[in-house]
Amino acid sequence: MKKISILLLAVCSTAIFGQNVSDYKYISVPGKFQTFKNNSYGLEEYLSKALKNKSYMVLPASVDQWPSEAKDNSCNVVTADVLNDKSLFTNKVILQFKDCNNKVILESKGRSDIKEFEEGFPDALKQALVKVGVSSPKAMLPAQAQSSNVTHTVQTSSSETTTASSSVSTTTSNYSNGKSDLQKIQIDANQFILAKSGSSVPFAVFKTTSKKDVFIVKMADGNTTIGYFENGNIVIDIPQADGRYSKEVFAGK
Repeated sequence: MKKISILLLAVCSTAIFGQNVSDYKYISVPGKFQTFKNNSYGLEEYLSKALKNKSYMVLPASVDQWPSEAKDNSCNVVTADVLNDKSLFTNKVILQFKDCNNKVILESKGRSDIKEFEEGFPDALKQALVKVGVSSPKAMLPAQAQSSNVTHTVQTSSSETTTASSSVSTTTSNYSNGKSDLQKIQIDANQFILAKSGSSVPFAVFKTTSKKDVFIVKMADGNTTIGYFENGNIVIDIPQADGRYSKEVFAGK
């Protein structure tokens, strides 16, 4: 295996396989944006309406009212926030979206020359929303596993319509590096995750490349690296603080 060329492939593919807001179906919008102290000028309602127009499903404030695929795995949900970035003569906002690990996956700034707050802030938010693509969700992550042999059903959305969905059957198998027991959960033909046994929170997400059995790997800490199959085992090149990589082998059980 030509490690150097594969590593370059991983670096060049980070932008391709990085998370996008459009990968999500569900978005949580808080009842009040905290950086707007006394008046948020209807930005919560404005943002919710704009996101629905982009085919996202905006979740209600009560988690109990969430659909099961959102409630049973928070990593199927992205959280939106609007920050007050006002200057002396200009109304400005920062629109942020964070994943279940509180990592910012999109930050977009908007500004308006309209001086009145009631009109200026929504106008600034309108500008920031330009960078938010229409929802085109990937396969949903499964709910928490009940056993190692459980078959998960996840929902995927058609690229041609955001209201239709189909069930995709996914299976699990077990791997260990001697310190951690992980489950391999095959989401679809192009991606699988490794999750700690008994949990659906990903330890790592694997996406196929043009080379057979070689994957771009997104780690839980946000780092992107490579992984591959070797002698029936899953191998990940784990990034180290000094810039080097260590070989982590997860053997099938």
